[in-house]
Amino acid sequence: MSLTDSQKKTVSDWIDQGKTLAEVQRLLQQEFSLPMTYLDVRFLIDDLDIELEKAQPVELEEAQPEDSGESSEKVEEPEVVDEVVSHSVSMEVDAVTPPGALLSGRVTFSDGESLSWQLMSNGQLGLIPGDDPNYRPSPEDMQDFRSQMDDLLRKKGFSA
Repeated sequence: MSLTDSQKKTVSDWIDQGKTLAEVQRLLQQEFSLPMTYLDVRFLIDDLDIELEKAQPVELEEAQPEDSGESSEKVEEPEVVDEVVSHSVSMEVDAVTPPGALLSGRVTFSDGESLSWQLMSNGQLGLIPGDDPNYRPSPEDMQDFRSQMDDLLRKKGFSA
């Protein structure tokens, strides 16, 4: 999908006005009927050689876990490459990321419950149920987890 010179100029103007990548993504859909993923917008900005002035965190949405059947294949435990710890929530990042995901890992909440997580290329953040499929972390723990995720994404270079 390519943009006209006029559309490229408009995108450049939006960035100059301080619009975030998420806002540019929304405006491309509204103004030009161009549906793009967050990552596609990021690549577009890079392709147009537009400088982003301030950090713009990825917008995260909680994905509903997908029902997947049991696999007969043995899965190796992933090697942990990064660990982020706070007073109540600790987060680990896998060394090997599953196909379709930008990052994945495990999070342990303040009550000791652990869940796997995946950040998909479309910006959706999904928690994968553990032993108790009805477990829900507290709102405070989720806020702490999302804050750590934002920090991790900036550290990994996923934001401008």
